[in-house]
Amino acid sequence: MSGVGPGSVAGGVTGSTPPSPWNLPNLLTVIRALLVPVFGWLLLSDHGDSTGLRLAALGVFVGAMITDSVDGDIARRRGLVTDFGTVSDPIADKALTGMALVGLSIIAIVPWWVTAVILVREVGITALRFVVIRHGVMPAGRGGKLKTALQTAALSMLIFPLDALPVAGLWQTVAYVLLAAALVVTVVTGIDYLLIARRLRRDSPRTAARRARAGDSS
Repeated sequence: MSGVGPGSVAGGVTGSTPPSPWNLPNLLTVIRALLVPVFGWLLLSDHGDSTGLRLAALGVFVGAMITDSVDGDIARRRGLVTDFGTVSDPIADKALTGMALVGLSIIAIVPWWVTAVILVREVGITALRFVVIRHGVMPAGRGGKLKTALQTAALSMLIFPLDALPVAGLWQTVAYVLLAAALVVTVVTGIDYLLIARRLRRDSPRTAARRARAGDSS
């Protein structure tokens, strides 16, 4: 991801001029966002029954997820962290994952309740980051990388036309086990984020100052 939090010190340089938002990491984020409707069209065309289009959708999905990893590395290594990247990067990520889940539910591969649980968690935690931003940047929770890896692996397998493979039932079982693991980790890390946000709000200088003012007024 290209965003690591507003006000972050980019590339370890303190007091330098903020980097321009016109940079490679942000370009990759924009490209990833633009690929979302392309991916959705490929996945849903012909009701998801076209092997060729499903493979093309998989290629777009995997390529977009690769940019998600690359843009963050570039931004941190080159000191190109920007407010635009901080805001747009998670939005692009959630849009891509959300499109995959909704599309797979439309073509009856992923149960709608699974899609609903994951999307509520993802959107809710993203919104929570903005709610608590006045108290500080909410750091990444434990298991975030595992959650992303499991979601990506499960969705990639389910986007792939598994029916075309030998022993299709076995591969489908593996895919749904990965999806179940992704669901569990997604929920658990969501709870972890709620606890992190609670501690951040409780221990922030802003909260301490408010308590001090309340003590003085009493």
